Amino acid sequence: MVRSLWTGAAGMIGQQANIDTISNNLANVNTSGYKKMRADFEDLLYQTVKTAGTPATEDTVVPVGVQMGHGVKLADTQRMFTQGAPQNTENVYDMAIVGDGFFRIQMYDGSYAYTRNGAFQVDSTGRMVTSNGYWLLPDIVMPENFLPQSIAVSQDGRVSVVVPEIDPTEPVEVGQIELYRFPNPVGLTAVGENLFKITGASGDAVPGRPGFDGMGKIYHKFLEMSNVSVVREMVDLIVAQRAYEFNSRTIQTSDNMLGTATGLKR
Repeated sequence: MVRSLWTGAAGMIGQQANIDTISNNLANVNTSGYKKMRADFEDLLYQTVKTAGTPATEDTVVPVGVQMGHGVKLADTQRMFTQGAPQNTENVYDMAIVGDGFFRIQMYDGSYAYTRNGAFQVDSTGRMVTSNGYWLLPDIVMPENFLPQSIAVSQDGRVSVVVPEIDPTEPVEVGQIELYRFPNPVGLTAVGENLFKITGASGDAVPGRPGFDGMGKIYHKFLEMSNVSVVREMVDLIVAQRAYEFNSRTIQTSDNMLGTATGLKR
């Protein structure tokens, strides 16, 4: 009887984690480059009351054992790195990756992070940076007196711009964007600000040129939108809510049964 109380509580805790994950997905439905998360669960330890295969008589064994479960627990929250829809922004600093790969970003402390969010800016030194001022690597530095509206990025990552003092009609190539992929991108750890960092599970970053050797292509003046499906998340939310209610009902039922047992003496 007491076991069912704790089993129901474990189920409620698990569904609360599921709802927390779904709510974070819905909160980031318009976040560029966001990859949805999925909560995975596993059952807890079992109490074996009778083991299958134990001798029943000299000639027979018990065909089926008796095991009592203890509920569920959160196993992991897995990132789903499916492609988000490219959205045309007409912003000359925006870039979307269509296919595999991440942009490499240098943090303030010198460490590297990786992102699918291609909403870049140009700082006072002409360097291409994220909205938080982190450097895009390899460095893309615009020359002085360049024409911002003339920036062009090819699908293989070549960045060119028109500088009137050099040539008012012919673009000048100023850099090459590289992409990075991982043997196990699900193993990356999210650090906020649309950034991921390497872990022992993700493997080392493998650099490559966009459009070659399996790397994705760069689409200029586009942003990759979140891969969150609002309809799917709402259905998952309903299922999680009902599962939470079912587990709470098992606790209520167990409590009623305990109340019946304690009332037998009256």
